[in-house]
Amino acid sequence: MRQFVAIAQNAFMELIRQPIFLLLVTASSMFEIFLACIPYFGFGDDPKMVQDSVLAVMLLAGMLSAVLSASASVAKEIRFGTALVVLSKPVSRSTFLLAKYTGIAFSLIIFTYINLLAALLTSRMAYDAYGNTDKLALGIWSLYVALAYLIGGLTNYFLRRPFVSDTLIALLICSTLAFITINLFDKSGKIQPFAAEIDFRMVPAGILIIFATLVFAAIAVASSTRVDVIPTLLICSALFLLGLMSDYLFRKAASEGSFIASVCYTIIPNWANFWVTDIMEYYTKMSGFLAYTGKVFVYSLCYIGAGLLVAIGLFENRELS
Repeated sequence: MRQFVAIAQNAFMELIRQPIFLLLVTASSMFEIFLACIPYFGFGDDPKMVQDSVLAVMLLAGMLSAVLSASASVAKEIRFGTALVVLSKPVSRSTFLLAKYTGIAFSLIIFTYINLLAALLTSRMAYDAYGNTDKLALGIWSLYVALAYLIGGLTNYFLRRPFVSDTLIALLICSTLAFITINLFDKSGKIQPFAAEIDFRMVPAGILIIFATLVFAAIAVASSTRVDVIPTLLICSALFLLGLMSDYLFRKAASEGSFIASVCYTIIPNWANFWVTDIMEYYTKMSGFLAYTGKVFVYSLCYIGAGLLVAIGLFENRELS
């Protein structure tokens, strides 16, 4: 157990020290805020358009981060021989791989949490043709992001600490403080009941995206045991596209008795299960939304378990020397 915790902690720290990780989370969260600050002239559906766009950014950024994290944590260590050094100790290959996945999972949860805070703010900031940009929220969020980078720069300069990881931790804290500060005021700057204008149905929608990224990470870890980052990205992209078209390509044929279609429909994750923007309006009560989230949680666990079993099988006979 001690070896598992040490490997998972080391994997987590390595990932949050990757500059690409910090750039992705900053760019995606800022882009979400930007999407809520422009007029769409969507005939009254502007908030829905912002909601769809923001959740799409969360999903794509999270999946890209999952692939890059898996490649940096598994494929890179195999390529440079670090994995062989670790496995020369009393550590089994399955423990090594599961610990790596745990570290990746925690980093992805932090990644999606910061993006989810920005997404929740966009549900307040979105406006139709008769509204205006929420300059207060935009200014406070931008100020806190700049503060996080300033803190990272100061700790690096004066304390000689790593800039990227310190900035990410500061961004985690500052984004939470920004969310709290913004929701104390309305768009005109007057004090209001906390989070009065937030659509909290975005929370279970964001949790479903976390589940999707964790499933994607399991697939990426399995691929990374054999190939490097570019082939892993291609494999994961192909499975993502097939999963998006799973109902169209395989569902009808599977229901008509096609064995191949049934197998494909079973083993390829159906990403539509994690995308709920089209049905959010039907869940007037949060309890119904949470019940659906629970079902998808079980679905995700099955795919994560299957992906990790495949990863362990591929890694067991992998030549590391």
